[in-house]
Amino acid sequence: MLVDSHCHLDFPDFDAERDAIIQRAHDAGVGRMVTISTRVAKFDQVRAIAEQYDTVYCSVGTHPHNADEELHITSDQLVELAQHPKVVAIGEAGLDYFYDKAPREAQALGLRNHIAAARQTGLPLVIHARDADEDMARILREETQKGAFPFILHCFSSGAALAKTGIELGGYISFSGILTFKKSEELRAIARTLPLDRLLVETDAPYLAPMPYRGKRNEPSYVVHTAGVLADTMDISHQELATHTTNNFFRLFKKIPAPDAPDVTEAAS
Repeated sequence: MLVDSHCHLDFPDFDAERDAIIQRAHDAGVGRMVTISTRVAKFDQVRAIAEQYDTVYCSVGTHPHNADEELHITSDQLVELAQHPKVVAIGEAGLDYFYDKAPREAQALGLRNHIAAARQTGLPLVIHARDADEDMARILREETQKGAFPFILHCFSSGAALAKTGIELGGYISFSGILTFKKSEELRAIARTLPLDRLLVETDAPYLAPMPYRGKRNEPSYVVHTAGVLADTMDISHQELATHTTNNFFRLFKKIPAPDAPDVTEAAS
Protein backbone atom coordinates (compact mmCIF):
# COMPACT_ATOMS: atom_id res chain seq x y z
CA MET A 1 0.00 0.00 0.00
CA LEU A 2 1.04 3.57 -0.72
CA VAL A 3 -0.20 6.73 0.94
CA ASP A 4 -0.67 10.25 -0.39
CA SER A 5 0.35 12.24 2.67
CA HIS A 6 -0.56 15.62 1.17
CA CYS A 7 -3.24 16.61 -1.33
CA HIS A 8 -5.98 19.23 -1.63
CA LEU A 9 -9.18 17.37 -2.43
CA ASP A 10 -11.31 20.39 -1.54
CA PHE A 11 -9.92 22.43 -4.42
CA PRO A 12 -12.39 23.14 -7.24
CA ASP A 13 -10.17 21.21 -9.69
CA PHE A 14 -11.72 18.03 -8.25
CA ASP A 15 -15.36 19.05 -7.78
CA ALA A 16 -16.65 17.39 -10.94
CA GLU A 17 -15.19 13.93 -10.31
CA ARG A 18 -14.04 13.58 -6.71
CA ASP A 19 -15.55 10.11 -6.33
CA ALA A 20 -13.76 8.88 -9.46
CA ILE A 21 -10.45 10.41 -8.37
CA ILE A 22 -10.56 8.67 -5.02
CA GLN A 23 -11.52 5.39 -6.69
CA ARG A 24 -8.57 5.72 -9.08
CA ALA A 25 -6.31 6.20 -6.08
CA HIS A 26 -7.63 3.02 -4.50
CA ASP A 27 -7.21 1.14 -7.78
CA ALA A 28 -3.58 2.29 -7.89
CA GLY A 29 -2.93 0.94 -4.39
CA VAL A 30 -3.14 4.27 -2.57
CA GLY A 31 -4.85 3.30 0.66
CA ARG A 32 -4.91 6.58 2.59
CA MET A 33 -5.00 10.26 1.66
CA VAL A 34 -4.63 13.39 3.80
CA THR A 35 -6.38 16.44 2.39
CA ILE A 36 -4.67 19.57 3.69
CA SER A 37 -6.22 22.75 5.03
CA THR A 38 -4.98 26.09 3.68
CA ARG A 39 -7.46 28.37 5.45
CA VAL A 40 -9.21 27.78 8.75
CA ALA A 41 -12.07 29.83 7.32
CA LYS A 42 -12.63 27.02 4.80
CA PHE A 43 -11.91 24.16 7.18
CA ASP A 44 -15.52 22.97 7.17
CA GLN A 45 -15.18 22.05 3.48
CA VAL A 46 -11.99 20.11 4.11
CA ARG A 47 -13.48 18.27 7.08
CA ALA A 48 -16.63 17.40 5.14
CA ILE A 49 -14.58 15.61 2.48
CA ALA A 50 -12.69 13.66 5.12
CA GLU A 51 -15.98 12.69 6.72
CA GLN A 52 -17.39 11.53 3.38
CA TYR A 53 -14.62 9.03 2.54
CA ASP A 54 -13.33 6.34 4.88
CA THR A 55 -9.77 6.48 3.54
CA VAL A 56 -9.44 10.28 3.58
CA TYR A 57 -8.26 12.29 6.58
CA CYS A 58 -7.49 15.99 6.95
CA SER A 59 -5.50 18.72 8.67
CA VAL A 60 -6.47 22.11 10.08
CA GLY A 61 -4.42 25.24 9.56
CA THR A 62 -3.42 28.25 7.49
CA HIS A 63 -1.04 28.26 4.52
CA PRO A 64 1.70 30.92 4.72
CA HIS A 65 0.20 32.64 1.67
CA ASN A 66 -2.85 33.36 3.83
CA ALA A 67 -1.06 33.93 7.14
CA ASP A 68 -1.97 37.59 7.53
CA GLU A 69 -5.67 36.79 6.98
CA GLU A 70 -5.85 34.44 9.95
CA LEU A 71 -3.51 35.71 12.64
CA HIS A 72 -6.59 35.99 14.86
CA ILE A 73 -6.77 32.18 14.89
CA THR A 74 -5.06 31.12 18.10
CA SER A 75 -3.22 27.90 18.80
CA ASP A 76 -5.99 27.02 21.28
CA GLN A 77 -8.56 27.31 18.50
CA LEU A 78 -6.48 25.02 16.30
CA VAL A 79 -6.25 22.54 19.17
CA GLU A 80 -10.02 22.61 19.61
CA LEU A 81 -10.70 22.00 15.91
CA ALA A 82 -8.13 19.19 15.92
CA GLN A 83 -10.26 17.19 18.36
CA HIS A 84 -12.37 15.95 15.45
CA PRO A 85 -11.54 12.26 14.81
CA LYS A 86 -10.72 12.86 11.16
CA VAL A 87 -8.24 15.70 11.86
CA VAL A 88 -4.82 14.08 11.98
CA ALA A 89 -2.41 17.00 11.46
CA ILE A 90 -1.88 20.73 11.97
CA GLY A 91 -1.19 23.00 9.01
CA GLU A 92 -0.04 23.53 6.45
CA ALA A 93 1.90 26.45 7.83
CA GLY A 94 5.36 27.76 7.13
CA LEU A 95 7.42 30.28 5.21
CA ASP A 96 7.23 31.07 1.51
CA TYR A 97 9.70 33.73 0.41
CA PHE A 98 9.36 32.84 -3.28
CA TYR A 99 5.89 34.37 -3.67
CA ASP A 100 5.87 36.50 -0.48
CA LYS A 101 2.08 36.72 -0.62
CA ALA A 102 1.93 37.53 3.09
CA PRO A 103 4.32 39.66 5.15
CA ARG A 104 7.20 37.56 6.41
CA GLU A 105 6.52 38.58 10.00
CA ALA A 106 2.96 37.27 9.67
CA GLN A 107 4.20 34.02 8.19
CA ALA A 108 6.61 33.50 11.08
CA LEU A 109 3.99 34.30 13.70
CA GLY A 110 1.51 31.97 12.05
CA LEU A 111 4.11 29.22 11.92
CA ARG A 112 4.89 29.57 15.62
CA ASN A 113 1.16 29.46 16.48
CA HIS A 114 0.83 26.22 14.52
CA ILE A 115 3.91 24.77 16.21
CA ALA A 116 2.31 25.46 19.59
CA ALA A 117 -0.80 23.58 18.48
CA ALA A 118 1.27 20.66 17.20
CA ARG A 119 3.19 20.53 20.47
CA GLN A 120 -0.02 20.55 22.51
CA THR A 121 -1.93 17.98 20.44
CA GLY A 122 0.99 15.72 19.50
CA LEU A 123 -0.25 15.86 15.90
CA PRO A 124 2.32 16.42 13.16
CA LEU A 125 2.80 19.91 11.80
CA VAL A 126 2.73 20.00 8.00
CA ILE A 127 5.39 22.55 7.05
CA HIS A 128 5.56 24.51 3.81
CA ALA A 129 9.06 25.89 3.20
CA ARG A 130 10.13 27.65 0.01
CA ASP A 131 13.19 29.84 -0.44
CA ALA A 132 13.34 30.34 3.34
CA ASP A 133 15.79 27.67 4.46
CA GLU A 134 17.78 29.70 7.00
CA ASP A 135 14.77 31.25 8.74
CA MET A 136 12.92 27.92 8.75
CA ALA A 137 15.87 26.09 10.30
CA ARG A 138 16.26 28.83 12.92
CA ILE A 139 12.59 28.76 13.91
CA LEU A 140 12.55 24.97 14.09
CA ARG A 141 15.59 24.98 16.37
CA GLU A 142 14.20 27.75 18.59
CA GLU A 143 10.82 26.09 18.94
CA THR A 144 12.27 22.64 19.56
CA GLN A 145 14.18 24.09 22.50
CA LYS A 146 10.80 25.02 24.01
CA GLY A 147 9.60 21.43 23.63
CA ALA A 148 9.72 18.87 20.85
CA PHE A 149 6.88 18.57 18.36
CA PRO A 150 6.29 16.22 15.40
CA PHE A 151 6.62 17.74 11.94
CA ILE A 152 7.02 16.99 8.26
CA LEU A 153 8.75 19.15 5.66
CA HIS A 154 6.25 18.60 2.89
CA CYS A 155 6.91 18.81 -0.86
CA PHE A 156 10.59 19.08 -0.08
CA SER A 157 12.55 21.18 -2.56
CA SER A 158 14.92 22.98 -0.20
CA GLY A 159 18.64 22.53 0.34
CA ALA A 160 20.63 19.82 2.05
CA ALA A 161 21.18 21.93 5.18
CA LEU A 162 17.45 22.23 5.91
CA ALA A 163 16.97 18.52 5.26
CA LYS A 164 19.73 17.76 7.75
CA THR A 165 18.26 20.11 10.34
CA GLY A 166 14.82 18.59 9.92
CA ILE A 167 16.12 15.07 10.43
CA GLU A 168 18.27 16.08 13.41
CA LEU A 169 15.25 17.63 15.11
CA GLY A 170 13.20 14.47 14.65
CA GLY A 171 11.22 15.54 11.59
CA TYR A 172 10.17 13.71 8.45
CA ILE A 173 10.63 14.71 4.81
CA SER A 174 8.07 14.17 2.07
CA PHE A 175 8.79 14.20 -1.66
CA SER A 176 6.36 15.23 -4.36
CA GLY A 177 6.38 14.98 -8.13
CA ILE A 178 9.24 17.49 -8.22
CA LEU A 179 11.54 14.57 -7.41
CA THR A 180 10.72 13.02 -10.80
CA PHE A 181 11.59 16.05 -12.92
CA LYS A 182 14.63 15.74 -15.18
CA LYS A 183 16.33 18.78 -13.66
CA SER A 184 15.86 17.55 -10.05
CA GLU A 185 19.11 15.58 -9.78
CA GLU A 186 20.26 17.79 -6.91
CA LEU A 187 17.06 16.97 -5.03
CA ARG A 188 17.52 13.26 -5.71
CA ALA A 189 21.07 13.54 -4.41
CA ILE A 190 19.72 14.98 -1.16
CA ALA A 191 17.17 12.18 -0.93
CA ARG A 192 19.96 9.58 -1.13
CA THR A 193 21.48 10.97 2.07
CA LEU A 194 18.31 10.63 4.14
CA PRO A 195 17.31 7.74 6.40
CA LEU A 196 14.56 5.51 5.05
CA ASP A 197 12.62 5.72 8.29
CA ARG A 198 11.97 9.46 7.80
CA LEU A 199 10.71 9.53 4.20
CA LEU A 200 7.18 9.96 2.87
CA VAL A 201 5.64 10.56 -0.54
CA GLU A 202 2.84 12.89 -1.62
CA THR A 203 1.25 14.52 -4.62
CA ASP A 204 0.33 18.05 -3.42
CA ALA A 205 -2.49 17.54 -5.93
CA PRO A 206 -3.76 19.27 -7.98
CA TYR A 207 -0.24 20.72 -8.36
CA LEU A 208 3.13 19.29 -9.41
CA ALA A 209 2.11 16.20 -11.33
CA PRO A 210 5.06 13.79 -11.62
CA MET A 211 6.54 12.53 -14.83
CA PRO A 212 5.03 11.39 -17.19
CA TYR A 213 2.08 13.64 -16.31
CA ARG A 214 4.01 16.86 -15.75
CA GLY A 215 1.98 19.90 -16.76
CA LYS A 216 -1.35 18.15 -16.22
CA ARG A 217 -3.63 18.22 -13.21
CA ASN A 218 -2.21 16.03 -10.48
CA GLU A 219 -4.26 13.52 -8.45
CA PRO A 220 -3.54 11.06 -5.61
CA SER A 221 -3.15 7.99 -7.85
CA TYR A 222 -0.05 9.61 -9.37
CA VAL A 223 1.87 9.24 -6.11
CA VAL A 224 2.82 5.82 -7.48
CA HIS A 225 5.17 7.51 -9.96
CA THR A 226 6.89 9.62 -7.31
CA ALA A 227 7.30 6.55 -5.11
CA GLY A 228 8.86 4.66 -8.00
CA VAL A 229 11.45 7.35 -8.64
CA LEU A 230 12.22 7.60 -4.92
CA ALA A 231 12.72 3.82 -4.77
CA ASP A 232 15.10 3.94 -7.73
CA THR A 233 16.90 6.90 -6.15
CA MET A 234 17.35 5.01 -2.89
CA ASP A 235 18.33 1.83 -4.81
CA ILE A 236 15.65 -0.32 -3.19
CA SER A 237 12.68 -2.19 -4.59
CA HIS A 238 9.39 -0.40 -5.16
CA GLN A 239 7.76 -2.77 -2.67
CA GLU A 240 10.31 -1.96 0.02
CA LEU A 241 9.90 1.76 -0.57
CA ALA A 242 6.13 1.44 -0.29
CA THR A 243 6.46 -0.44 2.99
CA HIS A 244 8.92 2.04 4.47
CA THR A 245 6.96 5.16 3.52
CA THR A 246 3.64 3.69 4.59
CA ASN A 247 5.03 2.54 7.94
CA ASN A 248 6.55 6.00 8.39
CA PHE A 249 3.19 7.58 7.60
CA PHE A 250 1.34 5.64 10.28
CA ARG A 251 4.13 6.32 12.78
CA LEU A 252 3.90 10.07 12.17
CA PHE A 253 0.15 10.40 11.61
CA LYS A 254 -0.52 8.29 14.67
CA LYS A 255 -4.18 9.28 14.93
CA ILE A 256 -4.90 7.26 11.77
CA PRO A 257 -5.54 3.57 12.52
CA ALA A 258 -2.90 1.45 10.81
CA PRO A 259 -4.05 -1.67 8.95
CA ASP A 260 -2.22 -4.93 9.36
CA ALA A 261 0.86 -4.80 7.14
CA PRO A 262 4.12 -6.73 6.71
CA ASP A 263 7.14 -5.18 8.35
CA VAL A 264 10.06 -3.80 6.38
CA THR A 265 12.22 -6.87 6.78
CA GLU A 266 9.49 -9.07 5.31
CA ALA A 267 9.03 -6.71 2.35
CA ALA A 268 12.76 -6.66 1.67
CA SER A 269 13.20 -10.43 1.77
